[in-house]
Amino acid sequence: MARKYSKGAQEKVHEEMHEMKKGKLKSGRSGKKVTNPKQAIAIGLSEARKEGKKVPPASKKSSSKKAATKKSTSKKAATKKTATKKSSTKKTATKKAASKKNASKKTAAKKATSKKSSTKKSTAPKKRATKKSSKK
Repeated sequence: MARKYSKGAQEKVHEEMHEMKKGKLKSGRSGKKVTNPKQAIAIGLSEARKEGKKVPPASKKSSSKKAATKKSTSKKAATKKTATKKSSTKKTATKKAASKKNASKKTAAKKATSKKSSTKKSTAPKKRATKKSSKK
């Protein structure tokens, strides 16, 4: 029976495991520290594949296992989703309320300035009228 993994691939996994144990191995996407040995193995195998070492393609079985675990954790996920929906609706509600307050402040400021200008206009003719009446 032929080997599934080449010596080079085994060596790559070995290196990644050591990096993980030292605390220097980080995941590619998020950059977080890897603490799970299975994740370290997966990283080592993927890097070996990139280098062209003899490694079988990524298994399709893992996706079916993920689907099975998703079904069992669907209740937890559903509660998390509803919680996030509630928080997002609260956020949008507070944003709308804040924008309404800002809009009402702006309209109040506009009304105040228009009242000031209208009071100036209305007081000016009255003074003139009083001057005319006093001259006569």
